[in-house]
Amino acid sequence: MYRFLLSRQWVILTLVALALIPTMIELGFWQFHRHERRVAQNTLIADNLKASPVPVEELSSPGHVVPRADYWRRVTATGTFDTAHEVVVRRRTSSDDRVGAHVLTPLVLKDGRIVLVNRGWVPGAANQRDYPDVPPAPKGEVTVAGRLKADETTGASGIKDLKGLPDRQVMLISSRQQAELIGREVLGGYIEQTEPEAVGGSPEQIAEPDHDSIGAHMAYAVQWWLFAAGVPVGWIVLARREKRDRENGTADGTTATGDGGGDGDAPDGTAPEATQEDGSAIQATSPR
Repeated sequence: MYRFLLSRQWVILTLVALALIPTMIELGFWQFHRHERRVAQNTLIADNLKASPVPVEELSSPGHVVPRADYWRRVTATGTFDTAHEVVVRRRTSSDDRVGAHVLTPLVLKDGRIVLVNRGWVPGAANQRDYPDVPPAPKGEVTVAGRLKADETTGASGIKDLKGLPDRQVMLISSRQQAELIGREVLGGYIEQTEPEAVGGSPEQIAEPDHDSIGAHMAYAVQWWLFAAGVPVGWIVLARREKRDRENGTADGTTATGDGGGDGDAPDGTAPEATQEDGSAIQATSPR
C-alpha cells in the first residue's frame, strides 16, 4: 500500500523533512534565548537607572574592567576637566541618526586620577580629517553625573580601531589607550554624562538606553516551532494524497478493462446477426 515511500523521490523528501525538523527547533530556541537576553538586559538597565548614584571611585579603579552588572549604573564624579587631552570619537550618530562625533574629555579627580567623560554628540567637520567644532567644557571644579559604561572593544562593538587617524581623534573609547596618551592613571570605563546639561544643548547628551521594547524574538521562536510541527503534518498529508491518487488510478484502469465487451457477444448471449452488402440480415446458425 505504501511501497511508493521507498522510491527515490520519497526517500529524498523524507530525509529533507527529517533534517528540517531539528533545524527549525534549534532556530526557535536561538530566538527564544535572544528574547531572554533582551528581557534580562531591560531589567538590568531599569534597575541600575533607578539605583541611587554613587561616586565613580566606588565602582572603578585604574585598569578595572566594568562588569556587566554595573553597566548603566548612576555615578558621580567631582573634579576639573582637562581639555588639553580632549579627543573626539569618530563616526558616532545622534538621536536622529546624523553622523558626527562624541566628545571625550578627561576629568581630573581630587586625588589626581582621571575618569573619562563622554560629554555627548557634536556634528562632524566638513572635512573628516579636521577637528570638529566642540563647545568648551566648564571651567573650574564641577560635579558630573551620568551612567557608567565599560571600555569599548572591537569585539564587543564591531568598530575597527583604525590607525593613522588625525590628531585627537579616536575610534573607540578606551581608558587604557587614553592612559597611555595622557601619561596618568585613568579609571576603567567611562561616564556617559547626563548632568549638568550643556549650555545651548551642545554637545547633545546621549539619550537614555531603551529598556522597554523586547523586540519580536519570542514571536519568531514560536513561528519556527510551528514550522517544525508543520513538517511532519505536511509529510503525512502528501503521503496520504499520493496513496489515494495511486488507488484511484488503479481503480480507473480496472474499470476500463471490464467494460470493453470481451468477445463481442450480445447481451442475451446469442451471436450477433451478420448482414449482407444489401443490408439484409443473415441468420447465424451453429454448425451441424
